[in-house]
Amino acid sequence: MRFNYKKHRPWLDNVAVLMQIGLTMAGCIVFCFFVGLYLDRWLGVRGIFVSVFTVLGVIGGAVTVYRQIREMLKPNRKDRNGPDENE
Repeated sequence: MRFNYKKHRPWLDNVAVLMQIGLTMAGCIVFCFFVGLYLDRWLGVRGIFVSVFTVLGVIGGAVTVYRQIREMLKPNRKDRNGPDENE
């Protein structure tokens, strides 16, 4: 059985956007967590930088996701799911 991409394209595009948003948020948090962990170990303190950088990761991830969603919803951009002008 062959997968019909054209039939499922809107659904697959939405899944791709959802995965991108989730990975962006998780990536920001994990990256900042490990930066904080490294700084805690390097400076010999317990959890201060992990806490601060994890919160910064959540805030930074949220801002990045917000910008991605705002960019996707711009009214003047070409609709991703609509037909091309040449068709």
